Amino acid sequence: MIEINGKVIWITGASSGIGEELAYQLAQKGAKLILSSRRESELQRVKEACKGPNSGDIRIIPLDLSEADLLAEKAVQAISQFGYIDILVNNGGISQRALVEETNMDVYRKIMEVDFFAPIQLSKLVLPSMLERKFGQHVVTTSITGIISTKKRSAYAAAKHALHGFYDALHAEVYDRNVRVTLICPGFIKTNVSYNALTGDGKALQKHDDDISGGLTPQQAVKKIVKAIEKRKEEVYFGGSKEMLAMRMKRFLPGLFAKAMRKAK
Repeated sequence: MIEINGKVIWITGASSGIGEELAYQLAQKGAKLILSSRRESELQRVKEACKGPNSGDIRIIPLDLSEADLLAEKAVQAISQFGYIDILVNNGGISQRALVEETNMDVYRKIMEVDFFAPIQLSKLVLPSMLERKFGQHVVTTSITGIISTKKRSAYAAAKHALHGFYDALHAEVYDRNVRVTLICPGFIKTNVSYNALTGDGKALQKHDDDISGGLTPQQAVKKIVKAIEKRKEEVYFGGSKEMLAMRMKRFLPGLFAKAMRKAK
């Protein structure tokens, strides 16, 4: 188990939802934070709302995960804030709400760029310094959709499945050098993930799913995430009974699961 107090933690997607709540709860535990997302004004709002023993040690780095050419520059900037990164929280991302037949290829490419290529690029960029210091942790917000797939989530599920494949390999490679990977796999959380999800032509859905509205609060979810970070767990799954049942059905009763997914909305 690690002590959060004094750790340098870089959080992407920190301006809302899970990322915002992570900033608050980690700040309370004394983390030195680097907050990133596209909206600088929202990052400033989150920074000002953080309370904790090291809340004066919070930095802001605006970052658009779709701008691959700028990620190396942003990583250098992040590392330079305190000289190193103890924990990278790859939390930023975007979801999808469209059938395969309706989804343009540029939407698939955008979701894969933001949800898969950007996180692994950031991990590769901070990894050398972690290996040199013989300490580090890559915390990755995937989803239960990284284990199961449902209608209208083909790109999102593909990206989340890909994250599991990449980070399982990374974990095996660096474990003996005291660098850990923690995969965070939530079910439905009350955030704007469905409201901002991309439709087939790339426009935002601008509508909240009923399942999302009935999910865990960000506060409830982040308490579980912080515990997983402190314990350096390899994977953690949480959500409502519906999501947990679906995950078990996929593993132990794949035929029944497939039938249920065909009947789902």
